[in-house]
Amino acid sequence: MTAQPHSGGPEGSYGTAPTGRGDWATGGVTFAGVLLLINGILAVFQGIAAIAEDDVYARLGDYVYEVSLTGWGWILLILGAIAVIVGWGILSGQEWARMAGIMLASLSLMAQFLFLPYAPVWSVIMMAIDVFVIWSLATYRPETT
Repeated sequence: MTAQPHSGGPEGSYGTAPTGRGDWATGGVTFAGVLLLINGILAVFQGIAAIAEDDVYARLGDYVYEVSLTGWGWILLILGAIAVIVGWGILSGQEWARMAGIMLASLSLMAQFLFLPYAPVWSVIMMAIDVFVIWSLATYRPETT
């Protein structure tokens, strides 16, 4: 008689087969929706601060991507407003919101890369969040019943 691994199931079973919808995927999409919602709200505030032309962001003399700080403010304000809508759609379970979230997080990733000279630490953090959002929305496969 040989020893069988015991997993709490029938004798000789090694666990359950993957179902395609795990806690990580479901939790990741919910977390991505919350991140997009909060990221959008923060981007709106970031855009307003840039449009207000106060001393929140450093003024750069010579930079490869010549866009005025006011221009960056409008870009961030618009992306932020759209991110709030898409984040809400993801949390509501809307199918269109997943693809829109991937596209929006990709745009946000590029915008934050270009915004690096103005707020380097913040931009790197936001780029990491955008990469997580893209990953979680792209890997999620809803269970069809």
